[in-house]
Amino acid sequence: MEALGDSMKVVVKVFRRECHRVLDSERTTIHGADGMHMVLQLAMAEVKKQRGGEFKVALSDVLMAWKHLLLDKLHLPPPDSARLENYDLIREAYDSFLKHSNTVDLLDIFSMYKQLRLADSDPDEPVSPIQMFEFLSGNMEVSGLPDSSVPSTPSSSQSRRCSSQVKMAVRRVFCSYLSLLVNAKNDMASALTLDVPDRALGRQAFTDVKHAAQNDNTSLFLAVTSFVRAIQLGGKGYAPAESDPLRKHVKGLSDFVQFIDNLEEILGEVPDPSVCGAKLVTAIRSVLVKGRSSEDAVYAAAEETTTELKERVRQLHLIQRQSADGSGTGISPARPKAYAVNHATAYGGRDTVKVLMALLDEDALKPPCRNKADLLSEDQPVLSGAEGTCILTLFRSPEVSTGCSPEPLRNRVQSRLDLLKPKAEDKVIRSQFACTYKDEELPLNRVLEFPSTSQVPSCVHAAPKPKTPPAVDEETTTGCHICFCSVSIFPDVPTSTSENKKQSSEQRGVALGPRSGNAQHGLAGSRKKTGARMQNKGNKRKQVDSDQQGGSENEPPQKKQPTSVSVKVPGKNVGKTSSKKKLIAGQGKLTSFFRV
Repeated sequence: MEALGDSMKVVVKVFRRECHRVLDSERTTIHGADGMHMVLQLAMAEVKKQRGGEFKVALSDVLMAWKHLLLDKLHLPPPDSARLENYDLIREAYDSFLKHSNTVDLLDIFSMYKQLRLADSDPDEPVSPIQMFEFLSGNMEVSGLPDSSVPSTPSSSQSRRCSSQVKMAVRRVFCSYLSLLVNAKNDMASALTLDVPDRALGRQAFTDVKHAAQNDNTSLFLAVTSFVRAIQLGGKGYAPAESDPLRKHVKGLSDFVQFIDNLEEILGEVPDPSVCGAKLVTAIRSVLVKGRSSEDAVYAAAEETTTELKERVRQLHLIQRQSADGSGTGISPARPKAYAVNHATAYGGRDTVKVLMALLDEDALKPPCRNKADLLSEDQPVLSGAEGTCILTLFRSPEVSTGCSPEPLRNRVQSRLDLLKPKAEDKVIRSQFACTYKDEELPLNRVLEFPSTSQVPSCVHAAPKPKTPPAVDEETTTGCHICFCSVSIFPDVPTSTSENKKQSSEQRGVALGPRSGNAQHGLAGSRKKTGARMQNKGNKRKQVDSDQQGGSENEPPQKKQPTSVSVKVPGKNVGKTSSKKKLIAGQGKLTSFFRV
């Protein structure tokens, strides 16, 4: 019915012209039949959650509540079926969402028409309540209104249904971006555009934004904008706290606000509404098709929607120019001063805002979607990210992990058994300096027992460092007796010094054995102290005699105290102190290792 379409346009026009009398804002946007369905679905899910249930609602319950809502707000007789449970709470949540978002629905406009119309110029009742009920129920065909939905018939192919659903979702995103330029408090538009295109703002980010808006008692878009502005412009005392949950999503929220700022800049700088509207639609289209091929369904839907919106903006601008001599749509034609706050958008974009509001009003007058499952189900087309643009899924808080493993019991037991299995040790090729490694311990029998003197010492346990007894050199004009360490090199010549050293060696248990392979040749060649010192250096390179076998040679090098040399001179007894060269740490082990 073409007359019904024109009558609906008259109702909306009167509302735009006189809305300042009943509303606080002139930029209040209108929810059409599809928007009313989505708001009702959210209200029912919220009431169910408050009553202790899950944030879910069946499609059949939404359709039943929709019928009750239409009859109640149109003041028609209630249905024959029983009254819906918790209907009063659902109606209260529905009206609260509309008021908080600075929006109204078609039923509110119809109820306000009698109060806003002018008695001498406007018709008395252009649309009856029965006609409004049939129109919103989808039982009446209206030819005078735009209809972008494709009815789902049994003959329709699956690809056509998918393409129509994608086109409907893409057009909804275009209108949501334009609606944010008109009404920044529209939470439904903010939810549909926050993560479209993909900005890495999933359900968790939306939940954090929703909680921040509830705490500040503001809209979703204003909560995001205030947070980003505080990050960008706030000083040390005004920046958000480090514990703010929104700090985890700074990049995505900043990209969203930056894109809206770009749209507002276009709105304020381009004075011609036709050109400005075309640029706005083109900017939205560019971010939607970025990174997509021309064969993608979203790409084709975005191209088609862009062409339709550009043409419709141009037509609406021509219509408003023809009727520019009157009061127009109710927005005051008087422009603010150039020095006013935010004068760029207010001055340059005022005519464009009127065109955008007329475009959004026409979109709200579209007949409802025939297939409610395409509109309200959670299986929505994926425009960005990994999930569809379902309003119910977005407003549902993500599930908190309970700590239980989602894996089956068999998989958990098998993973535990794999951890308990012994791991095979890799065979590593050891170098020639393996005796200096401490990464693994040798058996105790190899540490304490040595079958022969040629066995490589491999003890890694530090042994106590025994004190070396002083050595005595006896030098006379006719001969001298020189003792090194604790054993005399002349066993046939007993001395008191060697006897004392044997007793001290027995008390200590373990002492270093003499390394005196070349000692006799040194004594035979020279009786001087310089010869004794050279001979002592050569003794370090030799092995002990067979009768001195034991564990003395396998001990680590020890710091030897300076020995006292007693020189016997007829009539004199002179004591001197001689020092031996100290060994480097590990030199004794390496030397013994290479002697094998």
